[in-house]
Amino acid sequence: MKIKNIALIVVTLLVYQLEISAQEIAQWRGQNRDGIYNETGLLKEWPKGGPKLLWHYDNLGPGHASAAVTDDLIFTAGTMENGQGFVIALDHNGVVQWQSDIGKEWMENFEGIRSTPLIYHEKVYILTSYGELNCLDSKSGDLLWKTDVFKDYDGRNIRWGITENLLIDGQMLFVTPGGEKDNIIALDKDTGKLIWVSEGMKEVSAYCSPAIFEIKGMKIFVTQTAESIIGLNAKNGELLWTFDHPNRWSVQANTPIYNDGMLYCFSGYGKGGVMLQISDDGKSITKVWEDEYLDSKMGGAVLIDGRIYGSGDNNKDWFCLDWATGRVLYSNDMLKVGNIIYADGLLYCYGTGGKVGIVDPKTDDFNVISSFEVPFGEKYHWAHLVIDNKRLYVRHGTSLMVYDISAN
Repeated sequence: MKIKNIALIVVTLLVYQLEISAQEIAQWRGQNRDGIYNETGLLKEWPKGGPKLLWHYDNLGPGHASAAVTDDLIFTAGTMENGQGFVIALDHNGVVQWQSDIGKEWMENFEGIRSTPLIYHEKVYILTSYGELNCLDSKSGDLLWKTDVFKDYDGRNIRWGITENLLIDGQMLFVTPGGEKDNIIALDKDTGKLIWVSEGMKEVSAYCSPAIFEIKGMKIFVTQTAESIIGLNAKNGELLWTFDHPNRWSVQANTPIYNDGMLYCFSGYGKGGVMLQISDDGKSITKVWEDEYLDSKMGGAVLIDGRIYGSGDNNKDWFCLDWATGRVLYSNDMLKVGNIIYADGLLYCYGTGGKVGIVDPKTDDFNVISSFEVPFGEKYHWAHLVIDNKRLYVRHGTSLMVYDISAN
């Protein structure tokens, strides 16, 4: 009898472990929010005209959300003609499985939904440009809970609509309402109840999608508000340090990059980036270098083998910087400025002119190996590229395109 009980316990634990491992996380700029996709077996050169287009979906309406991909479904977000935002789930053949309204979206200028859905353990999280934070069931699209960070907290909207690709760590969902009191908050991811609140620097939010990293057992939450880089103790919201980093329009849309005690933050309009060294206890910072060349407005950057790759804004080139010194190693105007990711030894660059190209960083130049013009969609080429299971996901306004980039 005891042996049977033990066997039953073992089987139950194994099933539980399998269920936990099957729960997926799909988020902004990949597994670690750093633009690096851990894929292999990808094409090193594309056919003329680009890789094979598997399918496209053209009813998203205006917007700039990227794809969030799981084993079963592809999630993104769009905007209806009446200005209502929605999250949509497609299967891997592009067939709609469900679509759920999430609230009013920004239609005044650069119209359409801004943020990419976060998929975390069978729940979908997204923030609208008017501050409505939605939590949906990933299988059905049913609303699980909702909060308004402007009404329920003292959040404030900003010039082009609040934008934040949300971040979860453990039980906590982080969001930046940008209020004087409720500047940055942590909510329970399952209920939406408040866990902690930080006044930060009492500045409005700045389109930033945060990062989190750990130093000697302390997790540090990093984001940028209108004029400041902010580091908080992720456990309780304690303000650890700040650094002044203003630019002309208070747009700080790039996710900070952390590596081995060093933090790189950067923004557009000619501002550029700064490298900060974090103290061993995580409670203070020291400026190491500043650079005005890689002034990406919202295209992100990637760190590969001690080098930072990204494009400028006022500075219209693509740049490679030395991580340790900030020195420009080389630059090139291969494409219009845009966003960048990395996978299987290659840089994937999506220019605002509508061209996607691949570049080998080992050549010490931005020589485009292959490229193609994005064939569908309307208006702005702002959504970031995504790679999952040897497929490349390209969003252009109203359309999502899926390409086979497998070398097999």
